[in-house]
Amino acid sequence: MYKIYEIEGKNKEELIEKALTDLNANKNEAIINIEETEAKLFKSKKYKIQVILKIDIKNYIKDYIKDFSKNSGIDMQLEVLENENIYSVNVLSDDSAILIGKDGKNLKSLQLLLRQSVLRKFNTNIKINLDIAGYKAKKTTRLEREIKKLAREVLKTKIDVKLDPMNSYERRIVHSLISTYDNLSTESVGEEPNRYTIIHYIEK
Repeated sequence: MYKIYEIEGKNKEELIEKALTDLNANKNEAIINIEETEAKLFKSKKYKIQVILKIDIKNYIKDYIKDFSKNSGIDMQLEVLENENIYSVNVLSDDSAILIGKDGKNLKSLQLLLRQSVLRKFNTNIKINLDIAGYKAKKTTRLEREIKKLAREVLKTKIDVKLDPMNSYERRIVHSLISTYDNLSTESVGEEPNRYTIIHYIEK
C-alpha cells in the first residue's frame, strides 16, 4: 500500500524524471533522497534515487493514529497537514488530558512512537510535529512571549542570559526568534536532556 520507489543509474536528473513519471507525480508531491556513489577507476559516478510520495506518508500517519485510537479505546479526530516536508498532526479528543499527560509526557511519547514507526516504514527521517488540543501551540506562544521579554532585557542590560534546558523543538523556536534581532545571537550548550541555550549580546 505504501511504496518506496528506488532506482539506480548514472544520470541523476533522468532517474528522478523516470521515477516521478512512473509514480505519476511531480517534485512537489514527493520526497526525493539521493545517494551518490563516488566514481572509481574506469567507472563513472552512480546515483541511487529513493522517492516517497507525500500522500503515502500522510495516509500512514493517519492509519497509525487510527490504530492507536482503536487499541487504546480513546476516540480521536485528527488532521494531518504537510508544509515543506514537515508533517503537522493535530489531534482532538474528549480525553485530551490523558493523551497529553503530566507536563506533556504522554504527548511526547506518542510523538516519538509515531516518528519511529514512520522512520521504520519509509527508511528516511521525516519531521513530524504532533499536537493534541493545541497544547504545544499554546506552550509555544507562552515560550515566544517569554523569549521576547528576555531579548528586550539582554538588549537593555547587554548581559547574556542562560535559559533552562529545553528539547530540540523548543531550542529551534528560540534560535529562530532571536535571529530576528540584529544585536543578539544564540548558542546551544551541553548534552541531552540537559542541553540549554544562551542568548548573547553582540556589540555592533
